[in-house]
Amino acid sequence: MSYNLQSLITILQQILNPHERELILYYEKREIESLLEKAAALKQIHENSSIPKVESLETQIRDAAYKAEDIIESHMFNLMLHYKGFRFIYHTPDLLEVTQELDSAMKRVVELMEEKKISSGSSSSGAAFFPDPTYKNVVVGIDEDLLQLKDRLTGMQSQQLEIVPIVGMGGIGKTTLARNLYNDPLIVSHFEFRAWTTLSQDYNVRGILLGLLRRPDEKLSNELIECQDNELKEILHKRLYCRRYMIVLDDIWSTKCWDDIKWCFPDNNNGSRIVLTTRESDVARCVGTGGSQHELQLLEESESWNLLHQTVFGEEDCPYALEEIGRKIALDCGGLPLAINVIGGVLSKAEKEKSVWEHVSKDVRAAIAESDNHELSNVLSLSYNHLPNNLKPCFLYMGAFPEDYEMKASRLIKMLVAEGLLKSNGGKSLEAEAEDSLSALVERNLLLVRDKKSNGKTLSYGMHDLLREVCIRKADEEKFLHVKNRSEVRLDKLRRVSVETSCRLKDVDAHASIARSFICLVWLDPSLLFCKLRLVRVLDVYEMEFPEFPREIYQLVNLRYLAVSCKSGGIPNGISRLWNLQTLIARVKRCEMPSEIWEMSELRHLELVGFVILIEEGYMIKFVREKLQTISYVRINPSLMRRGFLESIPNIKKLGVYFDALEFSSEVVDLTHLHKLQTLRCYSNLNVDGCRFLLSTLRFPSSLGKLNLGCCVLFGRFMTTLCALPNLKVLKIIRCVFDEDEEWEVAEGDVFGSLRLLQLDELKLVRWRADETNFPRLRRLVIGDCPALEEIPSGIGEIPTLQEITMFGSYSPSAVASAKQIQELQQSEFDNYDLKLQLYDD
Repeated sequence: MSYNLQSLITILQQILNPHERELILYYEKREIESLLEKAAALKQIHENSSIPKVESLETQIRDAAYKAEDIIESHMFNLMLHYKGFRFIYHTPDLLEVTQELDSAMKRVVELMEEKKISSGSSSSGAAFFPDPTYKNVVVGIDEDLLQLKDRLTGMQSQQLEIVPIVGMGGIGKTTLARNLYNDPLIVSHFEFRAWTTLSQDYNVRGILLGLLRRPDEKLSNELIECQDNELKEILHKRLYCRRYMIVLDDIWSTKCWDDIKWCFPDNNNGSRIVLTTRESDVARCVGTGGSQHELQLLEESESWNLLHQTVFGEEDCPYALEEIGRKIALDCGGLPLAINVIGGVLSKAEKEKSVWEHVSKDVRAAIAESDNHELSNVLSLSYNHLPNNLKPCFLYMGAFPEDYEMKASRLIKMLVAEGLLKSNGGKSLEAEAEDSLSALVERNLLLVRDKKSNGKTLSYGMHDLLREVCIRKADEEKFLHVKNRSEVRLDKLRRVSVETSCRLKDVDAHASIARSFICLVWLDPSLLFCKLRLVRVLDVYEMEFPEFPREIYQLVNLRYLAVSCKSGGIPNGISRLWNLQTLIARVKRCEMPSEIWEMSELRHLELVGFVILIEEGYMIKFVREKLQTISYVRINPSLMRRGFLESIPNIKKLGVYFDALEFSSEVVDLTHLHKLQTLRCYSNLNVDGCRFLLSTLRFPSSLGKLNLGCCVLFGRFMTTLCALPNLKVLKIIRCVFDEDEEWEVAEGDVFGSLRLLQLDELKLVRWRADETNFPRLRRLVIGDCPALEEIPSGIGEIPTLQEITMFGSYSPSAVASAKQIQELQQSEFDNYDLKLQLYDD
C-alpha cells in the first residue's frame, strides 16, 4: 500500500520545504528527515520489487503511515488555530514509535525479498486450457463479433502473421467469444494447427510453452518435461514452422509476457493468426497487428434479457408474470454477460415465483454477491489486484460517487492532488500525473469515459455499477474510504467518507475524528458537521447550498480542497487562515472576494461561480503565484494592471477576465508572457459604448487553445488577429454583437487554420458569410439561440473534416433547411455519411 506512504511523504516534504512561508522548522528536524527517509525507501522497494503480498505487513505499513499523519497534522492543526507562521517544534515518543514500526516493516520486506530469491529457482510446469468442441455455452449478442473476427482470421487479404487482440473489461465475454471462434467449423477446417493456453497475472514462460505443446487429452511426455525453456521454444517453433496455425493466448496482462514468447511464432506468410484476449488496451495496442483491436461492448437491454432468458429457461417460454421483473433484473446487470450468467444461475435454482424474483430484483448486486458463484467477484477483483500501486488510490477514490454519476474530470483531478496521493515525476505537474493515472484506468477498462471536451480530452468519467461494488468493497477492506448510504455514520475511524443519502452524524468525538475527505451529496446539519472534521483535507459540500458562507470552515486549517455553495453573500474575511488550500470552488451571490486571497501561497485553482473577484484599490500584490493555474473571474482595470497582476500569475493555464468598460482606457492588456495559458474567457458589458474598443487592447499568447468571448463587440480587425493564433482550436462567441450589427462576413484571407470547434450562441446575427477556406479543419459547428440567422453558409458543407452540426434553442426554419442541405450534399457528392446533424428544441 505504497500510496499510503506517498501521502505521508507529501506532508513531510512540505514541512521540510525551505520555501514554505507558513512553517519554520525548529529543533527536531532530524526526526522528520529520518521519518521521510524511511518512508521513501520503503515505498521505493515496495513499488520496484515483486514482493509476495502479506496482509499483516500491508496493515502494519498502512497503520504506521496513518499514525504518523495523525500525529503531525494534529500538531499542525492545534498550532495553526492560534498562530500564523508558527515554529514547528516537534519531539514526541509517538513519532519515534512510528519510525520504529517502519523500520520493522523494512526488515520484513528484506526478509521476503531474500525468501523469494531462494524460491525463484523452482519452476512450475503450468497448465493449459483446451476448449471442449462439444461445450455448449449460452451466448447472446456476439454474432456480429464472430462474423468480423472470422473474416479477420480466415480472410486472405494478408498472408503475413497477424495478432488479433480482443479487448474489454473483466466479465464482458472475451474468453467466451474466443472459445466460440476456436471451435467454429470454419476455423477448424481453415487452420492446420490450433493451440490454446490461458495465462495469468503471475505467468511463467515454461508453463505457457508446455501448455501450447501439450495436445488435448494427452499428458505431457517426460521428454518435454525434462527440456529447458530454450529447448521448448525451439520445439514449438519447429512444430509451427511451415504450417498455417491459430494460437489463442487467453487473458494476457502485459507486453512483457508477449516479448518473452513472441519468437516462438514463425511468420510462415500463409495466413497464420494469433488471437489474444486482454483487459489492457495498451497491451492490445502494442502487440496487435494488421488492424485495430476488437473491442467488446456491453450488451444492449434486449440482448441482456435474451441472455438471462436463455440461462434460466433455455428454449422454454418465460411465464408472463416474471417477464417484467426479469427484464429489470437483466437491466440491473449493466450489460455485463458474466453478471447475467451468475444471476441467471441464482434464478434457475430458485422457485419460479413472482415474490422470489421481486426479492432478487430489489438488490441484484447483493444477490450476485451472496450467491455460491464467486466467479464475477474474482474476475473483477483481478483487475484491481493487477493495478500498479500508484493507480490503486485513483480507482478507490471513484467509489466516493454514486451509481451512474458522471464525475467531472477536472474536479476529480483536483481532489486527487489535494489528497497528496500522487508523486510528481520530472517536469510534469501533479494535475498532469492525475490525468495520466485516470487515463491509465480507462486503458485498463476500469473507468468509462462518459463525455469528452471539444479538444478531445475527457470531460467526465463513470464506472460500471458492478466494478463500483468491487471498488467500494476494496476501499472498505483497505480502510481507504467508507460510503455512507444508510441511516447513521461514524467518522472517528474513517479516513475518507462519502455521504450519498440523508443521515445523522452520531457519537463522534471531535478530538478523535481522523477523516481526511468528506464528500457530501445531500443536506446535513452544518452545526454538527464542521466541528468533527478538524483534519479534513478535501471538503466537498457543493450540493448542500448553505444560507451564507459558513465561517466555521475557517477552523479547518488542514483543508487543501474546498467546494461550497451559498444562497447569499460573498466570501468573508479570514479565508487566508486556510493556508494549505489548493483549490477553492465556490458559488456565491455577492461580487466580492477578500484581497487576502492573493496571500495564499498554495493556491492552484480558484473557480468562483456567480461573481467576479475584486481586488481592493489600495491593495498591493506582493507575491508571484507560481502554483496558480486557474482563475475565474477577475475584474481587469488599468489600476490592477499597473500593480502587476498579470506578472504575478506566470503559470496560469485557465483565466477568466471581466472588463469594466467604464474604468478601462486604451491601455494594452498584454498576455503574451503567459506562455502556459490555454483557455481564456473574456467578458465585458455590452450596455456601455466603450466596450467596443476593449478587444483591441488584448494581446494573446501563441499557446492559447480555447477562447470564449461573452458580451463583447466583435470587429473585423480583431477577428483577423484571432486567425494568427496557431493553436486556437475552440472559439465560442456568446451574447456578442458584430461591429456590422447583424452580419459577420469573414474577410477574404482570414483562415482559422487550427480551429476544430466554432460555437455561436445567443446572437442577433442575421447573415453569416464564410466558406471552407476560412475554416479548413473545422469538425464541429454549434449554433444555439440564433433565431434571426437566415442560413448556414453552404461552403461550410465543403469542409472535409466536418463531423457534426448541432443546433439548439431557437433557430429559423431556413437555417435548419440549410443544415440539412449541407448534410445531403456531403452524402450525395462526397459519400460522407458520418456527418451528424443534431437538432434540439427549447
